[in-house]
Amino acid sequence: MILDSKIPDGPIAEKWGKHKFNLKLVNPANKRKYEIIVVGTGLAGASAAASLAELGYKVKAFCFQDSPRRAHSIAAQGGINAAKNYRNDGDSVYRLFYDTVKGGDYRAREANVYRLAEVSRNIIDQCVAQGVPFAREYGGYLDNRSFGGSQVSRTFYARGQTGQQLLLGAYSALSRQIAEGNVTMFTRSEMLDLVMVDGVAQGIVTRNLVTGAIESHAAHAVLLCTGGYGNVFYLSTNAQGSNVTAAWRAHKKGALFANPCFTQIHPTCIPVSGDHQSKLTLMSESLRNDGRVWVPKNEGDKRSPELIPEEERDYFLERKYPSFGNLVPRDVASRNAKEMCDANKGVGASGLAVYLDFSDSVKRNGEPWVKEKYGNLFDMYAQITGENPYKSPMRIYPAVHYTMGGLWVDYNLMTTIKGLYALGECNFSDHGANRLGASALMQGLADGYFVIPYTVGDYLATIGPKPINASHPAFKQAEEDAKAYVNKLLSINGNQTVTHYHRELGKIIWEYCGMARSSEGLNKAKGMIQSLKADFWSNVKVLGEGEELNQSLEKAGRVADFIELGELMIDDALARNESCGGHFRVEYQTEEGEALRNDDDYAYVAAWEFKGDGQAEQLHKEKLVFENVKLTQRSYK
Repeated sequence: MILDSKIPDGPIAEKWGKHKFNLKLVNPANKRKYEIIVVGTGLAGASAAASLAELGYKVKAFCFQDSPRRAHSIAAQGGINAAKNYRNDGDSVYRLFYDTVKGGDYRAREANVYRLAEVSRNIIDQCVAQGVPFAREYGGYLDNRSFGGSQVSRTFYARGQTGQQLLLGAYSALSRQIAEGNVTMFTRSEMLDLVMVDGVAQGIVTRNLVTGAIESHAAHAVLLCTGGYGNVFYLSTNAQGSNVTAAWRAHKKGALFANPCFTQIHPTCIPVSGDHQSKLTLMSESLRNDGRVWVPKNEGDKRSPELIPEEERDYFLERKYPSFGNLVPRDVASRNAKEMCDANKGVGASGLAVYLDFSDSVKRNGEPWVKEKYGNLFDMYAQITGENPYKSPMRIYPAVHYTMGGLWVDYNLMTTIKGLYALGECNFSDHGANRLGASALMQGLADGYFVIPYTVGDYLATIGPKPINASHPAFKQAEEDAKAYVNKLLSINGNQTVTHYHRELGKIIWEYCGMARSSEGLNKAKGMIQSLKADFWSNVKVLGEGEELNQSLEKAGRVADFIELGELMIDDALARNESCGGHFRVEYQTEEGEALRNDDDYAYVAAWEFKGDGQAEQLHKEKLVFENVKLTQRSYK
């Protein structure tokens, strides 16, 4: 299989503009003849559905929540990047492009990243016009703050609720189109399979999560906007419902899955407190603007932080990375926090935490100033831990957050299946081996508002507005397959809960494919996952029936997909004999303990092809060509 990324020719700053002109257009009168399915209604999905409906297409939007307002995008806290250079501090489209490529440790596609930086400026204007209440300075100008991996202030924010406010803006645009009759909304519906006719995506099969009914829906194009797969680790900052099922079922129909082992560990999370937890809580990276990260210099020092004098504190990020300090990228900050804890300098009862200290900011600016910028985050921390972060440092530790891997897409966001697109975190395209903070919201809205409205039209103009419906035998077969799969899960009737298998899978992936990986550990994990999969299919107990509201059944299908994905993550990590970004193989590191890339052999996108149940997946490689950014050893010192 040849991977054609369809990257336009010409200078990088001109690629997107020329490409838009060269794309085929759909006559405005013909747009109403096309139907488009959008699966997922977070930032990418809601913005795409609203934009396409505004253009005149007939859109069917699906989400498994009871409202698009419950999408996991709402949990994003710190902000959204944009190359506006309002601070006049040297930012530009090129600098955002460079920071993103470098932050991803040179494992992203240059053309996609530059386009992302280019359209980032439009996103802010769009959202302000929608009424998104971004923070403003005293004079009324939009405010900015810094984020990891950058030395400029380019992050727009709405206190610690940026994702919520942006989603409400997209949701308002979507709601208008629902009211106009251009979008048909299907809530509490989960995609179970992709329907293909003659090798082309033409619809989906869903399960109504209230009634259990298996239903078919046809369209001229299918857009997957279903987020990331961080919950493969069981404990993550993701919402419990976040899953890989839609993307994985598309993968099993022929869509290649790219860079699955590239997962991001966020350095600023509330530490695990016990086995009772089912998820972890993110504390925004924006806190690293004004908070200082430190541990005691002496091993095993269990004194309370206020009793540890300044000269006995190790501000290790400031010490090791003087140019960026506490604002190094997430993978670097996470790995260093782990190293401190491994060296018996961790704090708290478990020893698996470091301090994030705001005492200097409180002294310098006063508590009201800190409260105005971070108040809701501080309140959240206090409610969860019972501690006052204004008086005592926060305790933080890395946790799984974002997944850079996803379905392989070309420059037009189309997967290897014609008519099937992937947007936002669901695809692999923009972040390489590590995502910079405040870039998830940027990518989701860029794809939905400013990329897919152009590129999907090019495909639709090619196929023509032929009538399409769910009467084709392929839909009937897909429904039967979905019903058989549901019945298979219900018929096992073992003696272990679905949660048991999810928790065990998470332990394996976190231990052997988390912040550090080794060949020995990965090979061990592969065998453990294969054993876990066999036990799942012979011993899981799924309660209830198929034709009813059944959350046990929902989760069983998702965990079954996570187990298969977990094995592919292990294969991908084993195949990449280098360290880069969030993929840290302990065998490949510099003398200073930093990630050691191998650009001669691994400067490629790893795209995996499903070959059948029980068969090894086939690796395809898209070579990454760097014409505008020089490949160098990444340094934040």
